[in-house]
Amino acid sequence: MQDKIEDKAKVKINPLKFFVILLVLSYILGLFFNVNILFYSSVNFIGFFFVLGSVFIFILSVKMFFLHKENLPPSTPTFKIIKTGIYSYSRNPIYLSFVCFQLGMFLLFENIYYLISSLILFLWLNLRVIVAEEDYLEKKFNDEYYRYKNNVHRWFFF
Repeated sequence: MQDKIEDKAKVKINPLKFFVILLVLSYILGLFFNVNILFYSSVNFIGFFFVLGSVFIFILSVKMFFLHKENLPPSTPTFKIIKTGIYSYSRNPIYLSFVCFQLGMFLLFENIYYLISSLILFLWLNLRVIVAEEDYLEKKFNDEYYRYKNNVHRWFFF
């Protein structure tokens, strides 16, 4: 029984919930405390593609979890390392999609709070969530995870 309790990453807040909370908070703050930032329509167009791209990345990422019969929340046990598909390019494509979605919302709706929340989300994911997940995976999968970690970036480019 004790093994099941400890067989998970030590992530206290579900990243999806935190992402949604920041998204809603950014929207509400933008309604009441509007900071005027005006972009050219081409920047809004780029924001639209960021939002679409992030949804696409999210769907591809979640699909890999289902194909491998793995659990999504970090508060559940992991039984294998997914190394194929989008996970051969990034170890954290779901988190990347969350940050890109927030950035896209900033570019699309010119709401500075989306930019601030994307930075908060990125830092929290990078310094708290991913570190906790990596510690867990290193302990559970040893050399297999080290090889994966050495060959695939945490995000896409770093």
